[in-house]
Amino acid sequence: MPWEFVLTADRSSFTDYGGNSSLGYVACMPARLVPRFFMDKFFTPPAKADREGRAIHAPYALRKVEAILVNAGYRDVAVVPPERLERAVGPRTKLLGVGAGHDPYGLSPVSTFLTTILGGGETWTARFFRELGERVERLKAKYGFKVVVGGPGVEQLMRAGRPRWADVVFIDDVEVTLPKWLPKILAGEEVPPVIRPGVDEYPAAEDIPAIVNPARLGEVQITRGCPRGCQFCSVTPVTFRSIPISTVVREVEVNLRAGWTQVDLITDDLLLYGTSPYGPNRLKVNHDAIVKLYEAIKSVEVDGRKVRHIFFSHVSAAPVVESPRTVKAVAELGGLGPDKGDTPVIGLETGSIRILNKYMRNKAYPYPPEKWHDVVLEATAILNENYIYPAYTMTIGYPDETEEDIRQTLEIVEKIVDHDFVAWVFPLPVIPMYTSALRHLRHPTLDYLPEGFWDVLYVSWRYNLKVTRRLAPVLLQNSRNKLVSKIVNYMIDRVFSSIDWMFQRLKETRGRSSLELSSIHLDNALGVLRSVYWLTRISFGAKE
Repeated sequence: MPWEFVLTADRSSFTDYGGNSSLGYVACMPARLVPRFFMDKFFTPPAKADREGRAIHAPYALRKVEAILVNAGYRDVAVVPPERLERAVGPRTKLLGVGAGHDPYGLSPVSTFLTTILGGGETWTARFFRELGERVERLKAKYGFKVVVGGPGVEQLMRAGRPRWADVVFIDDVEVTLPKWLPKILAGEEVPPVIRPGVDEYPAAEDIPAIVNPARLGEVQITRGCPRGCQFCSVTPVTFRSIPISTVVREVEVNLRAGWTQVDLITDDLLLYGTSPYGPNRLKVNHDAIVKLYEAIKSVEVDGRKVRHIFFSHVSAAPVVESPRTVKAVAELGGLGPDKGDTPVIGLETGSIRILNKYMRNKAYPYPPEKWHDVVLEATAILNENYIYPAYTMTIGYPDETEEDIRQTLEIVEKIVDHDFVAWVFPLPVIPMYTSALRHLRHPTLDYLPEGFWDVLYVSWRYNLKVTRRLAPVLLQNSRNKLVSKIVNYMIDRVFSSIDWMFQRLKETRGRSSLELSSIHLDNALGVLRSVYWLTRISFGAKE
């Protein structure tokens, strides 16, 4: 059944990864290394749809746009998986909205890192987006509907080239701009090809509508934006808002009604919920607001069904140290324990006090940058005590970064290892984002990365492999596909224990050994046979 307004996204953005979002990193790998069969069946299975093709659970961002359209009076709206697009559009279709996920061109820090160490090539995220674009272009030519694009990945589109099938690209919040410009777009009037909110067009928190249909993994947004203002990031302090509890509760109800008994909180920093980016309480943890939020979520009941677990996507180290009692409270209220931990992303960024001072001074606030190492170590201890296992990300490759800066970064990683904390450390290259202060940087390449990067990488990944084996049950706790769990368990138990040599070679060759991996192709039978032979030969050679 064709609809007037259709919303979709590429497979890597739309899938729920079989209930285990950790598997999303597989899509950031070169596509030649992961056969499509495994992507389709295990890592990025197609989203389920009803008889009319509408997604049963959809990415939160698309659900939010759906709510904006419905709130603006557009009722004939459908959110559909990309596999159902041909059935969803037709002569009646006026507008197709395409969500650009975090990595439409494979240029994210994670994808850049993985393609660099694995011999290059198109990532699955980029391939999925390219394939969707080809279908959109064909259907647009047939039916003549307008196409708008939005989402976090539009910064890549602005940096590397807008798709020719996109009529308008929306940047940042669209609660005000989409309803404002949509009538003109539909009428075929001339509109700007890129639309970004003016200063007065960012919606107040209470004006952001609640989703009306369920999001995948029980996703609910509690904050938008980030008040810390790191120069490498495209998120600006002016956009920071805490979503009202009433809106959060309504969205939890929608997801509970659809069967989700977990809540996955979308936030750039959980412990800044309810804080102010300005004034005397600037960036101060609001313990009461956070506890009140969690208690409200836990009190929701729909058809006898209640929330069992609450997870969160991001947090910062400094507020953890500032308020350990809040960390303990969210762990207890969220149902965390020995068999149900959480693995949020935390920006460790650097061990260099000079780099921290220059590019991200507020990262350590309210503590001075000189205390950054102590803050990170204390935060990790507090998190581990509460069954929270951080995935630390680091940014390396600033234009004026010195070997001394990298030595300090290696030092903080070694401190984490020496304390035997349960935490990952992922060194990633600094990426020039379109809307960040460092947008004029060159995109990192093998030649562009500093030599010390490979030392940090080796120490980090040796420890990451150990932590991954230790936390395998936690990583797979929400997986609905038992076969996927077995495959990943096997990889962790057998494969991970034998690839230390790869990171050793990367360190010794300053990344040059990655070029050898470019000959591996697992997307066809002949390529698999050749790759198995090559891997056997080089692995034995590396161990001699």
